[in-house]
Amino acid sequence: MSKIIELSALELRDAIATGEVSATEATRSYLDAIESLNPKICAYNQVFTEEALQRAEQIDKKRSAGEQLGLLAGLPLAIKDNICTSFGLTTCSSRILDNFRSPYDATVVEKLIEADAIILGKTNMDEFAMGSSTENSAFGITRNPWDTSRVPGGSSGGSAAAVAGRMCVAALGSDTGGSIRQPAAFCGVVGLKPTYGRVSRYGLVAYGSSLDQIGPITRDVKDAALLLEVIAGHDARDSTSVDEPVPNYLAALDDSINKRLRVGIVKEFQHDSIDQEVIDALEKAIEIFDKAGAEIIEVSLPHSRIDIDSAGRITSYAIACYYLIATSEASSNLARYDGVHYGRRTSQKVNDIIELYSKTRAEGFGDEVKRRIMLGTYALSAGYYDAYYLKALKVRRLIKNDFDAAFEKCDVLLCPTAPELAFPIGQKTDDPLKMYLSDVFTIGANLAGIPGISIPVGLSKSNLPLAVQLLANVFDEQTLLQAARVLEQTIGLGQLKPELIEDA
Repeated sequence: MSKIIELSALELRDAIATGEVSATEATRSYLDAIESLNPKICAYNQVFTEEALQRAEQIDKKRSAGEQLGLLAGLPLAIKDNICTSFGLTTCSSRILDNFRSPYDATVVEKLIEADAIILGKTNMDEFAMGSSTENSAFGITRNPWDTSRVPGGSSGGSAAAVAGRMCVAALGSDTGGSIRQPAAFCGVVGLKPTYGRVSRYGLVAYGSSLDQIGPITRDVKDAALLLEVIAGHDARDSTSVDEPVPNYLAALDDSINKRLRVGIVKEFQHDSIDQEVIDALEKAIEIFDKAGAEIIEVSLPHSRIDIDSAGRITSYAIACYYLIATSEASSNLARYDGVHYGRRTSQKVNDIIELYSKTRAEGFGDEVKRRIMLGTYALSAGYYDAYYLKALKVRRLIKNDFDAAFEKCDVLLCPTAPELAFPIGQKTDDPLKMYLSDVFTIGANLAGIPGISIPVGLSKSNLPLAVQLLANVFDEQTLLQAARVLEQTIGLGQLKPELIEDA
């Protein structure tokens, strides 16, 4: 397989800029990789072969003519299938949108195109981003390139698997409760969730509107900084977008941190129920920061405390808070899929509008989406709103206060990304509560609106990726990326590569 697909995004961009590699060659290399590996992995729902090659030819002509090229010139990227494009379909991996064509591009798509990126296709996901394993897609289960009997994480599992599997140089995902960071951890790549409001959500199909955020999945931290620099910024079309200056994240990576880095270790996240190899990876990261001269500080996030229930399962206030808020918002956001506005309409005979709604939604939604709609509807119903949804909002405020207090003492928080390694396909599908607990370390960042990044730190004894997570204060992605780069450089792993790629 072509050596082109082993280059990082920055390396490939520079090779294209100098003419060492053409955008067309790069695009063909990735399309060949998709043709070879996607049948085994199911990372893509759609591949835009002709459009991608046409776009590559246009970029090559621009370079030959000496025209100014964008920051992502010639880079073949993938985007999650809940991000709207005016080309192809936007399905959210759901039957209810299986023929939906968006009339417009999401803001992030506009920015990618303006930066001369090439969009290879739309990646598979848990339906409407509801899941932690990409087993809930209507179009098939995505498999982990490291071990195809295991999940790639979710809901951005298709994007993470595509990056790890060398089927694109980088990708965009969305993160509602860890849906970028957890699959990045399972697939051995870098996943960055920006601050809420840092990247426009215009054109992102909503799951939980106060939680969703678009971010990059890449092979290293420098590539994540590059993509964030392109997609970040204020957007008047998104009322939650914040008018905050966008730093030159990539250039800042080469700057030394202007003070002694203070790394917080969350005492509530140190628990016997966590996989031992995950704990070992965390201790390795702590040791690296300590040797690099960082100040290691123990901090407390009391409302994110992890407990064990009578059945021996992990429980957390944060998990309960998140799943009440997220499902409540989902029940409202998904009300528009009713067989009238747009999307699928039942072909069965109906007698009235209620029957039209119910049959359309029964056919179009999968089990997990139905489950979350019912949970959210119940939490918002008369007589239960105050007891559940309103209470969850109050707990969310307390969780945010905990993070604010922690960041008064430290610059970044270091913790696991997930409590375990990539688990076997089918292991948790019959126990939704166990599946929900995959997000126990990631949901806090979404509830508090802060940025987080997952960084690979090695391989387990069974040759599965190990990762840790860094969190920073709102709009401090610069420090977050700098700290992640310190860890990445010290570990010196380079790009982790599954054996499946060698076999291809």
